[in-house]
Amino acid sequence: MEPSVKIGIKGEAKTAVNDKNTAIAHGSGGVPVFATPAMIALMENAALSSVEPYLPEGHTTVGIKISSSHVAATPVGMEVTARSELVEIDGKRLVFRVEAYDDADKIGEGTHERFIINSEKFMKRTEAKKTGG
Repeated sequence: MEPSVKIGIKGEAKTAVNDKNTAIAHGSGGVPVFATPAMIALMENAALSSVEPYLPEGHTTVGIKISSSHVAATPVGMEVTARSELVEIDGKRLVFRVEAYDDADKIGEGTHERFIINSEKFMKRTEAKKTGG
């Protein structure tokens, strides 16, 4: 079965900024603001969740590339929303435009690539790394 993803699919993911997703908690900075790794994960989640319903059973996507800027800090207590839009399909490679906003500003933007995989085959290959196979 072929995936039925189409250009223009949009996604969204939200999170509250708290002590667990700050730069200090992630080890990516020394101030208690929303961490860049947390913003990137939220962007990936927006993209992942947008296309999941259109994939054949037993398939998902894995992130393979992200290029982003994190241009504004967000303090603990605010909410961050990431949005994605599928802008290119190249076989099993999907390219998304991603943006993140807090309650006041755009805090980040970029592009994100994901690849459609068969989950079972992917995990078999991955687990084989443990045994050198």
